Amino acid sequence: MISVVVPAHNEAAMLGRCLDRVTGPEVQVVVVPNGCTDDTAAIARDRGDVHVVELAEGSKTAALNAGDRTATGFPRIYVDGDVVLTPGSVHRLAEALRRTGALVAVPRREPDLTGRPLAVRAYYAIHNRLPAVRTGLFGRGVIALSATGRSRFGEFPAVMADDLFLDSLFGADERVVVDEAAAEVATPRRTADLLARLRRVRSGNTALRAASAGTRRSDRWSWLRDVVLRRPWLAPAGVIYVGLTLLAAAQARRAPSTTWERDESSRAGAA
Repeated sequence: MISVVVPAHNEAAMLGRCLDRVTGPEVQVVVVPNGCTDDTAAIARDRGDVHVVELAEGSKTAALNAGDRTATGFPRIYVDGDVVLTPGSVHRLAEALRRTGALVAVPRREPDLTGRPLAVRAYYAIHNRLPAVRTGLFGRGVIALSATGRSRFGEFPAVMADDLFLDSLFGADERVVVDEAAAEVATPRRTADLLARLRRVRSGNTALRAASAGTRRSDRWSWLRDVVLRRPWLAPAGVIYVGLTLLAAAQARRAPSTTWERDESSRAGAA
């Protein structure tokens, strides 16, 4: 039995589509609405084929741990409530773990850039080609662990960058990116929304790296060495990528985020 844990904070607009792609035969789904002021919990309960554990506190960490206490099966797949997997991805991730012996599996990304402004599209043209992004466990909203992989740690720690925390626990030979499974990743609708997201990510990653020496470090020249020098036509996008990255870093230093936040713009019109 595969278990899927879905932490969801005010995800009424997205949760239905998310659950459509994770429910099915031999799959136990645990949805954990936390701190919700919308219909997230009601949408989950109306499904009838999921377990619902509702928390008054808005905390992704608490939601992940509560979901783990209810889930009984392995592989254990953690799926953010705003993520839409391609059909069959849950079973493909589980099968990849069994077939390869890897401890952790993630789907490939399918970023939705429809109607996004030039700066957002340029940023992702570089970002999506970075080696760390292609092989890392972070930024996908979906991580599948085998029983052995899940035994690598106890409860989820109270950190903002939960996916980077998991990334720090597994070596290159213990992970697999499953190309036959894909996560449809929503992207910010405006450049200002992208900057806000980058600022939050930078704050969370900085805090985790300060607390754990084993956390993957950023490679500040990878955009040039691994992307632009190999694809010179991406040089204009590289300039935009660097500008946005530096601006977000400066903003994060001035006013670091300390709580779990998310990009509301990528949810607009999703219902």
